[in-house]
Amino acid sequence: MESNASTKSPDCERRTPSRIGDRSNSDVVVRIRTQDTRDEWFYCHSHILIEKSKYFADRLSDSWPTCQILDSRNCVEVYCQDSDFDYHVSVLRLLYVIVDGSVDDMWHGVKNALGILQVAVKLECPQIITACVKYLEAVSWEESEEEEILKIIPRMGPQAEPILARLQPVTQSAVMGIFFSTIRFATSSPPPIMNDLKTSAQEQLEYMLTEDDDSPLLAADDEIKTEVKECAKRLFERFNNQLEALLCEMELFSDGGKILSFQSLLSDLSWACQILTKLEIMRDFVCNWTDASDKIAMVIKQASPTSELIETKLKVIEVAAKVLEAIGYGNVILPTAKRLHMVNVWLPFVRVTKPLIDSAVATTGDDASAFKMDGELWQSLESTFVSLILALPSTEQAEILTEWLGNEHIEYPDLTEAFEVWCYRSKVAKRRLSVIAVNHDKIDPH
Repeated sequence: MESNASTKSPDCERRTPSRIGDRSNSDVVVRIRTQDTRDEWFYCHSHILIEKSKYFADRLSDSWPTCQILDSRNCVEVYCQDSDFDYHVSVLRLLYVIVDGSVDDMWHGVKNALGILQVAVKLECPQIITACVKYLEAVSWEESEEEEILKIIPRMGPQAEPILARLQPVTQSAVMGIFFSTIRFATSSPPPIMNDLKTSAQEQLEYMLTEDDDSPLLAADDEIKTEVKECAKRLFERFNNQLEALLCEMELFSDGGKILSFQSLLSDLSWACQILTKLEIMRDFVCNWTDASDKIAMVIKQASPTSELIETKLKVIEVAAKVLEAIGYGNVILPTAKRLHMVNVWLPFVRVTKPLIDSAVATTGDDASAFKMDGELWQSLESTFVSLILALPSTEQAEILTEWLGNEHIEYPDLTEAFEVWCYRSKVAKRRLSVIAVNHDKIDPH
């Protein structure tokens, strides 16, 4: 076979640099073809093909049963899909330029490298495979490229595994280390210039703990819960310290920097509520907010009315709504006196604040993004007040409803449902309780 003769070329020919397409010393034609229309010839050199591709070495060996002659040369036909044609051409060219598995500047992006890698695996070109794997392992990927890599690389075996190193699951200890560092930063008070970084950290913490199509990144064990509670405690302490400072010097509320700092702490507290709720450890936070409620309402009441104050009120309501919801739906159990106290503090606060926020939104129009509150949150807060009131003793309910019916802000929160239930309960109370008394007498032999 002529291919064998070509492998025994004189030393002088071996020393002459070979270039693809050089017909003067080519001894092989590689014909790359598709099933449809594309058909190109490439004048190549058997010693390069045999050295760098097991596929071509097999095709040019004595053991291959047939050998086609084209233009007085051995011919190797390679069939491929139209979409892979250019990758086959690239692999053929790379056989001539790749040295020691290194060809850093010839991949032209991740997509192209993936196509070349698939052909290199097909044609069994170890040097190109090694270089391609090194490239794909080292460069960054777009999201679409990552999805394509996940489709292609796993079926290529151990030789391509290094590419997937960045996608491998990490140990639980590594996840916890990241979580602890992130929760500490997310509940800290860095300079304002770092607020975007802190917001990103908070978003990622929520993602770690959320169950969606995948399980949460880490299990909420006692160690995790303890750390989160400690971080939330330190956050609330900073908030409480600033609250005390404002109570002592209300003129601080005219300081733009102080207002922004106070609003930032409120935003952090609102976010912390979401994490604490996910982990079912809201109790300490609820108790702290309950104890501080009078001071919070007092600071807001005494501050001079400004647009910044309205925004601050909105942030206060966002936190209060989460705390009241935890109490109202039994996630945190408080004594009757404390539940009544929370209603007496926050019902008037919300009742007066909502019209101010609605007015600010109407006045500022398109610039009102800072004052906008999710309509569902207002509705949820109204339902929470109804639940809280209906869980109080009937006499306290009557006092709250009497005040509501005579208030100018009767429209919100709308306590009609609570009023209707109170009326029904009160009307049937004697009959209900007399039945209970009769049954009790029947049971009690004394």
